[in-house]
Amino acid sequence: MKKKLLFALLSWTFVLNSCGTDTTAAKETIAATMEKATTPAKQLRHVVLFKFKEGTTAEAIKEVEAAFTALPTKIPEIKGYEWGTNNSPEGLDKGFTHCFFLTFDSEEGRAVYLPHPDHKAFGEVLTPHLADVLVLDYWVQ
Repeated sequence: MKKKLLFALLSWTFVLNSCGTDTTAAKETIAATMEKATTPAKQLRHVVLFKFKEGTTAEAIKEVEAAFTALPTKIPEIKGYEWGTNNSPEGLDKGFTHCFFLTFDSEEGRAVYLPHPDHKAFGEVLTPHLADVLVLDYWVQ
């Protein structure tokens, strides 16, 4: 959709220029519209870090990973999702090994996610294996 809008605006610029008319106001309007079309909507990021209890099996960790990865298919308010395991050479992880990164369009979307029954069910899978958790939310700048 944005590509079509951008193409249309560029086409109108060409037409206006080729007509020889004063196009300053039209160009300013087109430039403002193009900026709006290419500026991404604000996004709310929800970062979750896990430290697993000592002795947690690889199988249990895989179960937690799979349960978290299933959430975006169950909760439509989650607009983006990625995760990974720590591989930093700095040694500053304080035992946190897993990072899960969710994106929401609004605080209302996050407010639906937090008490959502599928999120609560995930917590039941996670809790027996969890030594610590760190959560940080922020608006993308």
